[in-house]
Amino acid sequence: MKNSEIKALSKEELQQKIAGEVDAISKMRFAHAISPIENPMKIRESKKLIARLKTELRAKELSKQED
Repeated sequence: MKNSEIKALSKEELQQKIAGEVDAISKMRFAHAISPIENPMKIRESKKLIARLKTELRAKELSKQED
């Protein structure tokens, strides 16, 4: 997901995406613990996407406070 796509999302959509990614990463970690998944880099990519989503959500919250 590109940064421009992330910036276009609303707060509610960001929260839904974060919840979905957290769920997906927990499933990937569980699957990887049982038997190695095909591409373990997906776990790292998912963690970075969660961080970018949370950063944008926080930026939206801060800009709302300033107004």
